[in-house]
Amino acid sequence: MSVPHLLQQLGSFALLSLLIAVIPAVMAAGYALWPTESKLALMRPLSLASLFGALAGSTSEAISALFLTVVNPGGSAMAFFAVALVPLFVSFGSLTVAWLLVALGLRRTA
Repeated sequence: MSVPHLLQQLGSFALLSLLIAVIPAVMAAGYALWPTESKLALMRPLSLASLFGALAGSTSEAISALFLTVVNPGGSAMAFFAVALVPLFVSFGSLTVAWLLVALGLRRTA
């Protein structure tokens, strides 16, 4: 399954959660380049927003997959539920990169 096809399968709420998931990585890249206390202070709330956004996006996709499975029992239910996991994987990967960049920025300030 290609990335454009996968993005077509996601709902609008899950797409929004994917957008929210990359915001901490962008902030962490800014912190790694120009470390300031205000950027570091924003990392915790942005990380929480990314986590909760991913949980909400995955839950909405799982509910949608459950509905589609009930409506169309002959369909491929596992593919629907696999798509529901995409916001979680993107968010966790983004947070891993973000906090590694924060560690790099902290090393630069020490």
